[in-house]
Amino acid sequence: MRIARVAYKGRETLAVVDDAGVRCVPESAGIPDDLKALLRQGTDVQADLNKAVAEVAPVNLDDVRLLAPVERPGKILAIGLNYRAHVAETGRDVPPHQIWFNKQRTCIAGPHDAIDKPVASDKLDYEGELVAVIGKKCRHIPAARAHEVIAGYMVGNDVSVRDWQRRTPTMQMGKSFDTHGPIGPWMVTADDIADPQALTITTLVNGEQRQHASTSEMIFTLSEQIEHLTTAFTLEPGDLIFTGTAEGVGAAMDPPQFLKDGDVVRIDISGIGAIENPVVNEVAKTIIE
Repeated sequence: MRIARVAYKGRETLAVVDDAGVRCVPESAGIPDDLKALLRQGTDVQADLNKAVAEVAPVNLDDVRLLAPVERPGKILAIGLNYRAHVAETGRDVPPHQIWFNKQRTCIAGPHDAIDKPVASDKLDYEGELVAVIGKKCRHIPAARAHEVIAGYMVGNDVSVRDWQRRTPTMQMGKSFDTHGPIGPWMVTADDIADPQALTITTLVNGEQRQHASTSEMIFTLSEQIEHLTTAFTLEPGDLIFTGTAEGVGAAMDPPQFLKDGDVVRIDISGIGAIENPVVNEVAKTIIE
């Protein structure tokens, strides 16, 4: 099942996407309008949604605006240096242990929203990634059982401000600028992905292929990532895991090719779909609310 979050006729709501179109969950169904909230109810998500849209006529995908499927994740966890060719292009050694950092949840953006090129830096970069959505509260999960806690998968762009990223070992500042976490276009439920380690990821910038790899090339598989993370802390429904990026990032090109105003970044993952985000110059505004 493809579960989207959409804006349609003045409402933001979850929807089911299939070959017939988009079926929006009616208000009368009493279902949350955010996927995290629905997952945290602990019910059968697919059964709940199928029942809610059973009598709903589909509309065309072009008639809705696709939003980030999870608007405010509880946690956004991202692994670094998880593809050997990417490690090589950075000039580093293959890490003996998993390297993790956080992205702030305010970085989340929709599958077609603009990515801000920040006033603070010209070193804006892309990282096409498979994103896993946690579906169950879990701790101490062995790799062999990791599939039991995954609700589904999305496409993600771990947008990175390289000079800010390198200022501190945590990398958090350079990974968390607002709009720098586009996800979508929907969540494909785990039962529709036979093997998350057999997907193809392609990143295009202005139509030029920059990244093309298989998730089979990960150093640490998604199952191993979940085992590692849950050794330390609890994962909860609606948490997101960015599983690493392949070679071909702009910072590693000769000369480096950083994103600029007017660029368009498209990331496609086989079996899931694509997100496509324009880059625009940030208009810095002081906000106090």
